[in-house]
This record gives sequence, structure tokens and C-alpha cells, in this order.
Amino acid sequence: MITLIHAHPHPDRSVGSRALLTAVRDLPGLSVRSLYDLYPDLSIDVDAERAALVAARLVIWQHPLYWYGVPALLKLWFESVLTEGWAFGSQRALAGKDCLWVTTTGGARDAFSPGGRHELPFEAFVPPVAQTARFCGMNFLTPIVVYGPHRMAADVLQRHAGDYKALLADYGARHG
Repeated sequence: MITLIHAHPHPDRSVGSRALLTAVRDLPGLSVRSLYDLYPDLSIDVDAERAALVAARLVIWQHPLYWYGVPALLKLWFESVLTEGWAFGSQRALAGKDCLWVTTTGGARDAFSPGGRHELPFEAFVPPVAQTARFCGMNFLTPIVVYGPHRMAADVLQRHAGDYKALLADYGARHG
């Protein structure tokens, strides 16, 4: 079972996130939880979210990179769902589960480099997300980053989406 937590505040305007989500949405054993669709009032059903996480072997956090981190609703989800006594501390309900971060950026790869628009390599922005997973006892897998999907050729974006689908299908086959 794979639980994909999708957090895009404007999915109708998305190019990259939509392509990635469309590619994997129908995979067997995949459950998609689109936070901005489920919780437009920001009132997160903690019990439902936890149930989805408990059922998963792999948890995916998929979203666009917003201000070098996660969108606001995903941050609220972290704060509401991954609480002490459930995700860390006396109980570690997610310990041993795999966690995959899948993100898209507004900038090209070279924007994330010394001298680039963002001045730092993308890897500089990974630690908060990685540590969130690790603090909960999860195995943080190598992130998937799609740089500037709104500027890339459609066939290149579809190749990224196909690679993502193949990775998840392989994961499902190995852990199913």
C-alpha cells in the first residue's frame, strides 16, 4: 500500500504536479489524499489521515516547492497529524515506513546552484523534509525533483512522469 499525500494549492494551474499525479493515480495499491481538495477549510481529519498512513508501507509527500519548503496546508498537516505520542515520542506509528519526497520547482536545475537565482543547490532545502520523516522513524528515500516542469517540453515531462510511475510500480511489486 502506498499513500500519496498531494498538496498543491492550485492544482488546476499545475503542469508538473498534474502530470506526475496523472501518471500514478491509477496504480494498484495507491491511495491519493489531495489535501487542498479534502480540506479547503483547513480542518484536517486527523483520524482519517493517520489511518491512511498506518495502512501504508510507503508514504509520499508530493507538492510544489513553496518558499523553499512545503505549502502551508502540508505544513499544517505535519503539525496536526505528526504529533508527539503518535508519530514520535512514546509511540512511533510510522517507524520503519518508507517516505518519498516528490517535488516540482519553478526554477530550472541551474537556478539551484551558486550564482543561480536561488544561490544554493537544491540539496540545501532537503534537510527539513528529510528530518521530518526521520524524526518519525521513517526511512527517507532519495527525493524526486522535477525542475521547471512548466518550461520543459511535453515529452520530457512525460518521461519524468513515466519514470515516477515505473518507480512506484516497482516498489509495489517488491513490497506488495
